[in-house]
Amino acid sequence: MPAAAIREEKMFINGEWTGALDGKTYPKKNPFNGQLVSQVAAGKREDARRAIDAAAAAFPSWSTTAPAVRRGLFLKAADILESRMVDIAKIIAEETGSTFGWGMFNCIFAVGILREAAAQAYGLIGEVIPTDLPDTTAMAVRQPAGVVVGIAPWNAPIILGVRAVASPLAYGNTVVLKASEECPGTHLAIASVFEAAGFPKGVINAITNAPADAADVVDELIANPKTRRINFTGSSKVGRIIAEKCGHHLKRVLLELGGKAPLVVLADADIDAAVAAANFGAFMNQGQICMATDRIVLERPIADAFAQKLAAKAKSLKVGDPFQPDTQIGCMINAGAGERVQGLIDDAVAKGAKVLTGGKPEGACFPPTVLYPVTPDMRVYHEESFGPVVPLVVAKDTEDAIRIANDTPYGLSSAVFSGDVNKALRVAERLETGICHINGATVHDEPQMPFGGVKDSGYGRFGGKAGLEEFTELRWMTIRRSPSHYPI
Repeated sequence: MPAAAIREEKMFINGEWTGALDGKTYPKKNPFNGQLVSQVAAGKREDARRAIDAAAAAFPSWSTTAPAVRRGLFLKAADILESRMVDIAKIIAEETGSTFGWGMFNCIFAVGILREAAAQAYGLIGEVIPTDLPDTTAMAVRQPAGVVVGIAPWNAPIILGVRAVASPLAYGNTVVLKASEECPGTHLAIASVFEAAGFPKGVINAITNAPADAADVVDELIANPKTRRINFTGSSKVGRIIAEKCGHHLKRVLLELGGKAPLVVLADADIDAAVAAANFGAFMNQGQICMATDRIVLERPIADAFAQKLAAKAKSLKVGDPFQPDTQIGCMINAGAGERVQGLIDDAVAKGAKVLTGGKPEGACFPPTVLYPVTPDMRVYHEESFGPVVPLVVAKDTEDAIRIANDTPYGLSSAVFSGDVNKALRVAERLETGICHINGATVHDEPQMPFGGVKDSGYGRFGGKAGLEEFTELRWMTIRRSPSHYPI
């Protein structure tokens, strides 16, 4: 692929594209070939404050804008994003090293998020509640909360970036999107879509920062008294820090964090179907997905057959240049990610696991790797790999499989394969995760579904009507139609 022109990425604040106040930038490179992709505005605390001020100033008007107007703008934004998918998918591949196909899928899904947001524009619904006071009407009323901060990651950048802002905007809030340092151009492309759709100035703002300034920028976004809600998608480690800061400032926060998704395969399962789901769930986007299949729990009678079939399927995947149309596995986001995966593999092998396929990096890429059998003394049994390596764990029986599946601090997604749907449902009901798919992959999402986890995978839910609870205030209001009588 020929070298692309180096882009200049500016922030979007109050309807204008602007550099950092101090004029500083930072370089963003392509993780596959090391070429410089862009020079990015290195915003700092004062730039975050500018974006917050713009969002706060726009809130009174946007919060009272007719739902029909908001719905129309979202539908227009969806059409614009749909028309720009190819260009945005290229930016995703350049910035993150994921395949062009993954970038296209991101855009297709995000179009759905925008259209679901259009449907939610009429979602500020309340209820009339019976009251014991005579001649009185009591109501529970939903109102937008104010300025919402969205902090989005790089791994599914358009999906998670759009998700961070769409629902809050639909309910009448204004937003500040903090772009990931790994994919600033992708997240800024979201702002350009909203700009082209005609969203008013200040309603959506997007800021960028150099990696060294991230903590200071996030502190301003949380501590500033004008922000009322925070949503964060990322690691559990960083999520804890954000939750602590939000708690200090009494700000509500929605956290969608790490995962160690188990795929439980019972002895009566369709092995080929389970292998297909495991291959997709473990290796799509190089395993850099919060829902990625990060442990496969196999009942003993089918363990060996499953392991061999999965290894053969994983070995057949094409690894390489993200821009080549036949590439199925792109590169890791950075060298550190590959080193982390290698460390997990080396530890497992030293403690008795066998590498059935993969196991060593190929330049910036890491081939799909299957480890079997994996035991609790190995790091990969417990730690989120966030890479294309999957451990296979053998269970004595169904009860043992449930125990192993729950033997983790994480609780985002899960899956169960069985020929007996009733049995699978009973297993699913006992898994400690926010999401479970029976006879399907752990990696699955839809814009209208409640998405989120339990335990160290966070709290709160994105998607559909779930956003109403997260991004609005519930108020009790009464109307007394005749004078009241008081005891004093």
